[in-house]
Amino acid sequence: MKVVRFHAPGDVRFEDVPEPEAGPGEVKIRVRNCSTCGTDVKISKFGHHHIHPPRVMGHEIAGEVVTVGDGVEGWAAGDRVQVIAAIPCGECGECRRGRMTICPNQVSMGYHFEGGFAQYMVVPKEVLKVDGLNRIPDGVTFAEASVAEPLACALNAQNLARVGEGDDVVVIGSGPIGCLHVRLARARGAARVFLVELSRQRLEMAADLVKPDAAICAGETDPVEEILKLTDGRGADVIITAAASGKAQEQAIQMAARQGRISFFGGLPKDKPTITCDSNLVHYRELTIVGANGSSPAHNKQALDLVATGAVPVADLITHRLPLDGAIDAFGIVERGEAIKVTIEP
Repeated sequence: MKVVRFHAPGDVRFEDVPEPEAGPGEVKIRVRNCSTCGTDVKISKFGHHHIHPPRVMGHEIAGEVVTVGDGVEGWAAGDRVQVIAAIPCGECGECRRGRMTICPNQVSMGYHFEGGFAQYMVVPKEVLKVDGLNRIPDGVTFAEASVAEPLACALNAQNLARVGEGDDVVVIGSGPIGCLHVRLARARGAARVFLVELSRQRLEMAADLVKPDAAICAGETDPVEEILKLTDGRGADVIITAAASGKAQEQAIQMAARQGRISFFGGLPKDKPTITCDSNLVHYRELTIVGANGSSPAHNKQALDLVATGAVPVADLITHRLPLDGAIDAFGIVERGEAIKVTIEP
């Protein structure tokens, strides 16, 4: 079968490998969609310390069951399924406390296990053990289901930041995650959602789809000043930094209202992981700063339900659909900001 495999930084190949078979406790699926994200771009360029090449890439996976291994119950050929990306162990102290997103033993599809840029793949027993193989609801396409994984990550972040009724929410970063955050905040009852982005081109592309209450180009104006103007000097209740930018994190603190909540959703480069934090703003305004690290199996199920009910539409965010041999080209499209969401259809 054909796959897209990482061999080394800058060396990703479209090649033939033997078709896998499901072993005991495993499920083999025919991959129908595996969507791309910025993480795929980073892996292709720089690798990752958890990836021991060669490794089939891809972690936003949807497909249909082909065969089930010995001991697997509840699944049959033809079942439409979505696969979690981040796999908690289910046994450690954090998992037992219900904190699966911060499991210290977490492993991942496309990192520790072969990923979804392939015609067929095996869902490992570790996924089934934590109920991480999810049935795709009727009416939800494979492409839409593949976007459930990043939506699940946004859901985790907005739960931690307590996005809710009447909030003014700022999303910094207009990539696919930023667009999902805008729509999810609306679904959670936010009064207004503002979108901030450095690039005018990317901002307009995103704003045309998700229709924020205001679209602010940070490359042309001071976003802190603009948010303060839009909120009559009060600031925003929630700011989500959906960009790998230390400056965005610093601006998020400055534009927060009293008792505002700030989500550092986008991680920073490893060679520049620190920011300057005005601690007095945090102190006197009683601000809350929270991180957000991936999603749990339960978040993935909730994300599929949000898509199925229409609460968070995702179909129109998929702006590019490419065959498997176009996956390497897709990384360039994502890196250049020419798309919102690119999905691969093996």
